[in-house]
Amino acid sequence: MLSTIILFISGGEIFFIMFIVVMVFGADKIPGIAKGLGKGMRQLKDATEDIKKEIQKSAEKQGIDTSFTDDIKNEINKVKKNVDEVTGVVKRK
Repeated sequence: MLSTIILFISGGEIFFIMFIVVMVFGADKIPGIAKGLGKGMRQLKDATEDIKKEIQKSAEKQGIDTSFTDDIKNEINKVKKNVDEVTGVVKRK
């Protein structure tokens, strides 16, 4: 998701945002903010994984066939790979 957001932000805009962040928080606070942001993102990812596991466990207990989700994941990964190949060519030019 972050990579799609970055696609729409140019270098000048990133520089301006970083300038504002430095002016508001100060250069000495930025590493702490980045660390906290990274920790928060990790906790969110872990919570998402826990929820997925609980849903999977519950579905298996109910006898629901969840094997189709693997097929969907494989197809999504194929599409992601194709998009990355195309955007890689676009980024290089």
